[in-house]
Amino acid sequence: MNNFSTTLIACSLTLFLGACSATAPASLDASPQGQLANQWFADGEASIALGTQKTINNKKGAAKNVILFVGDGMGISTITAARILAGQQQGQTGEEYQLSFEQLPFSGLVKTYNTNQQTPDSAGTMTAMMSGVKTKAGFIGVSQASRRADCQDYLNNGEALFSALELAELAGKSTGIVSTARLTHATPAATYAKSVERDWESDGDLKNGEAQLGCKDIASQLIDFKPNLEQRINDGNPLPIVSGIDVAFGGGRRAFFGDDPASIAGFSEKAGEGRRKDGRNLIEEWQQQGGQYVMDQAGFDALSINNDAPVLGLFNASHMRYSANRLEDKSGEPTLTEMTDTAIDLLQRNNEGFFLMVEAGRIDHGHHAGNAYNALTDAVELSSAVQKALEKTNPEETLIIVTADHSHVFTMAGYPTRGNPILGKVVGNDDHGEPKSEPTKADDGMPYTTLGYATGRGHASLENNTNADVRYGKPIDAGRHDISDIDTTHSGYHQEALVPLGSETHGGEDVAVYASGPGSHLVSGTIEQNVIFHVMNHAADLTGKASKNIQ
Repeated sequence: MNNFSTTLIACSLTLFLGACSATAPASLDASPQGQLANQWFADGEASIALGTQKTINNKKGAAKNVILFVGDGMGISTITAARILAGQQQGQTGEEYQLSFEQLPFSGLVKTYNTNQQTPDSAGTMTAMMSGVKTKAGFIGVSQASRRADCQDYLNNGEALFSALELAELAGKSTGIVSTARLTHATPAATYAKSVERDWESDGDLKNGEAQLGCKDIASQLIDFKPNLEQRINDGNPLPIVSGIDVAFGGGRRAFFGDDPASIAGFSEKAGEGRRKDGRNLIEEWQQQGGQYVMDQAGFDALSINNDAPVLGLFNASHMRYSANRLEDKSGEPTLTEMTDTAIDLLQRNNEGFFLMVEAGRIDHGHHAGNAYNALTDAVELSSAVQKALEKTNPEETLIIVTADHSHVFTMAGYPTRGNPILGKVVGNDDHGEPKSEPTKADDGMPYTTLGYATGRGHASLENNTNADVRYGKPIDAGRHDISDIDTTHSGYHQEALVPLGSETHGGEDVAVYASGPGSHLVSGTIEQNVIFHVMNHAADLTGKASKNIQ
C-alpha cells in the first residue's frame, strides 16, 4: 500500500474530527457533493441542535398541569397520512409537513394489547392509561378480576381502580373531560366510571337486572362522580378537597334523560332522544348541584370564565359530528380546538393546577366506516387542538402527552410519486424517476388508491358526503373495483377493503406517543400502555398529593 492510500484511509476515518492534513479535504465544505449546502443536510443539523437543547424538570411533582390527548384509533399510518393531507391542504407536497404534536421533544412506542386480547378495544386501553393497570377488553376503570358483563361477579370479585382524574381531584386540582364522542363512550368514560361492560352507557342498557343488583350505568356515574368518590374514600362523608368534575364537553345527551317530551324541555333539541328508563333527568340533577349546562354553539359561546360553576356541554344526542361535517348541525357544535381552548380557560383558574383529558373520538369512527377522509381530517383537527394547548400553557409546568388507544388496519400502498394526493390513486414514477401521467395499474388492469383497509365494508363512492356513517346503510362491497372514473379525493369516497366485514377493525400494532413538559423524558423507547399513567403520576405526584389531602 503506498503512502497516498494510507493517508487517504486515515483521513476518511478522521474526517469529521478535523484531523487530516492538507493532503486531503479537512471538512465537508470542500466535498464535491456540497453536502453542507444541501437543505436536507441543513435540516438534519438543525434537528440535532434542537435535540441537544432539551432540558426537562425531572423532579417528582414538577407538573402543575397534565393534559392527555388521545387520538382514538390514531395509528402510525393515520399520523403519516394526516400529516401529508395537512401539508397538501396548505399547498405543500405534504410529506415534509409536521403535525403539532410531532414536534414535541420526546416520543416512543406503546404496546396496546388488552390482558385478554391481542388486538385491543378502547375500554381496556384507556383504563390502562388512566389507572396504570392493564385489563380486559370492554372493562372501564376495573381490573381483570371479574367476568365481562357479569354484574354479580363484579360485585363479588371485582376491583375498582382509581383513575388519574380521580387522583387529581383528591390532589386538589381542577378536572376536565373533552371528547367528540359520547361522554359515556369507552375512552372518556374511563376517566370517571367503573363498569365491567362498556355498553352500559345508560340504565336502559342494563337489561338483565344489573341495576337492581347494584351496578351503575356510566352516565349516572358522571353526574354522581363526587358522592361516588367520597363513598370510596370517606364512607360517603363529604371531602372538602373534592369539588367534582369541573368541565365535561362532548356528545351523548341521550343517556342523561328519558324519552318523555315534557321532561326534557331545554335539555334536548328534539323529543325522543332520551334512553333512560329510571325517570332520572341527570342534566337537571347536574344543574341542581350548581352546574351549568349547554347543548349548542350559542350556549358554548356564552360561557364565561368569570363563572366558576362546573359546566356540562352535551352537543349531540350521540357522538358529535365529524370535523368536516360539523357545520351541518343546525344548532351548531364547537370544534375540538374550541372545546380544548375553553376547557383550559376554565380549568387553569385553580392555583393547584388541573388535569384534562381530550379525545378526538371520531378518528376511530371514520376508520370503522372505511372512510379515510373523515378519519384524517379529524386527526388534523386534533393537531390544531394540541397546538392551542401548547400556546395556552406554560411548558415549564404542564405535561402534555399525545397518543392513541389503538390503531386500525389502515395502510399506505404502492409507490406514489412525491406529492401525490394522499387520498388519490397511486401515480408512480417512470424509469428516470419522474412522475408518470397516468395512475399505476395493478395486475388486474385497474388503478388503486394509496390508502386502503385490510377489513371493512369496502368500496363506496358517495361523492361529497361528509358523514362517513351513512356507509352503514349501504351493502358491504369488499374487494377490487374499477375506480378509473371516480374521484377518490372526494370526502365521500370509502376505500377498498380486502376482508368483508360490517365494520373495519382495530389493528394490534404499537402506537406512537409524544410528550413535552415536566416528566416527558420518561416517554421513550417501547413501553406498555399502562406506563402512561405512571408518567403522569410521577410528573404531577398525584398519588402523593392525594394521599396527603385525605389523611
